[in-house]
Amino acid sequence: MKIASWNVNSLNVRLPHLLDWLGRAQPDVVGLQETKLEDARFPADALAQAGYRSVFHGQKTYNGVAILARERVISDVQAGISGFEDDQARVLAATVDGVRVIDLYVVNGQSVGSEKYDYKLRWLAAAHDWIAAERARHPELVVLGDFNIAPEDRDVHDPAVWGDDSILTSTAERAALRRLFGLGLHDSFRLFEAEGGHFSWWDYRAAGFRRNLGLRIDLILASEALRPRLTAAGIDREPRTWDRPSDHAPVWLAMD
Repeated sequence: MKIASWNVNSLNVRLPHLLDWLGRAQPDVVGLQETKLEDARFPADALAQAGYRSVFHGQKTYNGVAILARERVISDVQAGISGFEDDQARVLAATVDGVRVIDLYVVNGQSVGSEKYDYKLRWLAAAHDWIAAERARHPELVVLGDFNIAPEDRDVHDPAVWGDDSILTSTAERAALRRLFGLGLHDSFRLFEAEGGHFSWWDYRAAGFRRNLGLRIDLILASEALRPRLTAAGIDREPRTWDRPSDHAPVWLAMD
């Protein structure tokens, strides 16, 4: 099974890219973020023609998440974090062939100390507690998505720029992410690649991609029960080279 995650930054704009990439990469399960589409406008038919069933949770202009599965049954679908009232479409969970998949579009947070930053930390705390309950119910669990947090200094192009007081790398954000790891969830990419310099997001400005001024903020976390099945993980930079790309690249995990 090949599982992938991609913040497409508007499915309305990036649908041709997604269809092209699905045909090339042939993932079995995909979590999408920032679809930016109301459910009535989600391109389920186009994806079905490409061989993918889909479930989705969207809203107009902002946010939006979806889970796609190729020739596999999607069941037990849930939108949102249990017990946390939120009008933003950021969370979708479903079971695919016995594996529980949780797709997250984590709050950006705007700037350290802002109201949106406080919301991000509250959101992460609620997500932790809910995911802990999900892991208890589903030992074979994958949590994927745009986490809007670079786990360590090796996941940023310049730690002097992205420090403890910067959004996406602040002490409190990284601590919240480590709490998720503490649930027995492994950063799958780091099981196969220890070196820095590998990124999944690059700013559109200042030739960020060409200069490789990026961050690794798109993650696939796998539970301890799945770890023996994991065989490879990576970042597919090619779609970031295409015309009018998303600012994120797909990340993927392969397992037996």
